Amino acid sequence: MTHNFSLHFTQELGHFGSPTDSWPASAQQVTPFFAIVVNALGTDDAARWFEAARKAHQRVVTAEQDRTHHFGFAHHLDVETEAHHEITLPVVAAFEATKGLHEITRRDSSVDVDVYFHCALRACSRGSGRPDSAPVATSANA
Repeated sequence: MTHNFSLHFTQELGHFGSPTDSWPASAQQVTPFFAIVVNALGTDDAARWFEAARKAHQRVVTAEQDRTHHFGFAHHLDVETEAHHEITLPVVAAFEATKGLHEITRRDSSVDVDVYFHCALRACSRGSGRPDSAPVATSANA
C-alpha cells in the first residue's frame, strides 16, 4: 500500500531534520514518484529497482565527472533494470516515475538522488508497500 511506503519513506527522510526546516526542496515532489514505483512493482521488486536505479545514476555521475560520453539516465536505467525485456504497464510506470524523480532531483543542487534511493531502499526494507504484483527483470535478478 502506497500510504505505508510513503510514511516509511518520509520517516527515512527524517535524517535531513525537521521537514519544515532543512529538507531539500525536491523532497516533497519526489515522494509520490517513489510511491508509484512501489505501488507498481511491490516492495521486493521496487527495492531491486531502486538499487538498479542507483547504479544507473552512478554511471551518469561517473561519465560526467570523467567528461566521457554517455547515453543519459534513461538508457542506463533500462540497462540496469533490464526493463526492455518485460515491457508491462507496471514496468513502464516504474520506469517513467524513476525518470521523473531523477530529473526533479538533478535540478535540486542541495541533494544527490542517491540519498533518496538510499531512503527508498530503507523504507522498502521496513516491509511497506503491496506484495509483489509483477515480476521485474533487474540486474539483481540476472
